[in-house]
Amino acid sequence: MAGAKRLGLPLVAGGVAALGHEPFSIPVFTFVGIAAGLWLLTQCVTGRQAAWTGWAVGLGYFAIALHWIVSPFLVDVARHGWMAPFAVIFLSAGLALFWALAFWGAHALRCGVWGAVLTLPVVETLRAYVFTGFPWATPAQVTVDGWAGQALAFVGPHGVNLLIVSAAALAVSLQKRARVLGLAVLGAAGLLLHVPPMLAPSPLGERVVRLVQPNAAQHEKWDPAMIPVFFRRQLDFTAAPPTPGLPAPDVVVWSETAIPWALNGAGDALDMISDAAGDVPVILGVQRRGGDTYYNSMVVLGPDGNVSHLYDKHHLVPFGEYLPLQGLAGRLGLSSLAAQFGNGYGAGPGPRVLHVAGVGTVLPLICYEAVFAHDVGGAPERADMIVHATNDAWFGRHAGPQQHLAQTRMRAIEQGLPVARAANTGISAVIDPRGRVLSHLPLGQAGYVDARLPQPLAPTLYSRTGDIPLSAVLFLAVACLAFAARARSAKDK
Repeated sequence: MAGAKRLGLPLVAGGVAALGHEPFSIPVFTFVGIAAGLWLLTQCVTGRQAAWTGWAVGLGYFAIALHWIVSPFLVDVARHGWMAPFAVIFLSAGLALFWALAFWGAHALRCGVWGAVLTLPVVETLRAYVFTGFPWATPAQVTVDGWAGQALAFVGPHGVNLLIVSAAALAVSLQKRARVLGLAVLGAAGLLLHVPPMLAPSPLGERVVRLVQPNAAQHEKWDPAMIPVFFRRQLDFTAAPPTPGLPAPDVVVWSETAIPWALNGAGDALDMISDAAGDVPVILGVQRRGGDTYYNSMVVLGPDGNVSHLYDKHHLVPFGEYLPLQGLAGRLGLSSLAAQFGNGYGAGPGPRVLHVAGVGTVLPLICYEAVFAHDVGGAPERADMIVHATNDAWFGRHAGPQQHLAQTRMRAIEQGLPVARAANTGISAVIDPRGRVLSHLPLGQAGYVDARLPQPLAPTLYSRTGDIPLSAVLFLAVACLAFAARARSAKDK
């Protein structure tokens, strides 16, 4: 029974913490779950107990938050369905190792819950970078609707993680000495996480963007019988008259891999898209071949049907768009999920900004790239807007697309830039620099939406500093405390 409690209670705490994420969207539960996990840490006597506790909290957290990860494997059940349960189990168990390290490290620092204030944000930072990174469902993600989310503009996601864990540690510490103050911290955290920011509306610019959402289910997207249907749907939406009360669009945005043909052989399709748009540029996702390599790309199509700008996705999805250890994976009969040409994509050279005449400077992001704050901040220059083209049909019709939208909104706040987001099956949206959704198309609905683009804000503090200053302070603080803990241990002996 004691062993069951040692794992069962942390699992429950982690599961509660995950309820801050979509589709549950109760951010205070993330705070409560983390606080419960920290209290359980105080009950650990050995480093091994602390590690197991952290792993169990992480397992509960990631298993609930990332339950949607089965969706890509169910698109082609015959080929990939058997992987679905393993995807949830192994991904959650693997990511939970980061939290095991955090709890073990906090115990080793001999600072009680305050050690975790440093180690948990540190491992979440590592999770964003190690093995190409996977910061999906980081605790800061739950703050995007509340006042707390506006701190992303100053300290970024890892700084907001630090604030969340610090408040949770304070609540746990006060509960032992002043229960009323502990409840007050809980109440304040609830308000900051849930109350939307009362900020003035973002000033709107003159540019109007049209977002096209074809709603092509992934199992139908490449079906020869459905390809003409989805293509014609996008052409009709592009050629539709302006929305009443708005001028004609200045730019039309299609989603990721919006057409089934590789760019090199899509001449007729490009001409049809250009004719439908008239004199308006179209930004669309398309696959292209370069030598023996295929790329997941975004292009700007001019009024003459020619490609004026090209961007190749550089941060690819492991196993989805390329196979780590490809030789071994091939011998095991594994293939990447998303690539339609060849067996995986090549990576582009990195972030870039496109100078589009009549539109301004555009930072292109393709699907998964919106998950990485440091990639967005790594662009060579500041853009006027972010264009996010994605195919969230891979993520199902529930939690995955909602969580992906939340992360795109985080990038808007961090950079102080508006976002035009075109998603194949939704949620397409125009997002202001404060992360607020101004116009959108819901999940599972075909259509288009016209909206004025908000003006960008001045560069935020986080957009100027990135992760390096905070990360350096956190790692240095952990190193100093580790040295002090080792000195105390030697003295005790």
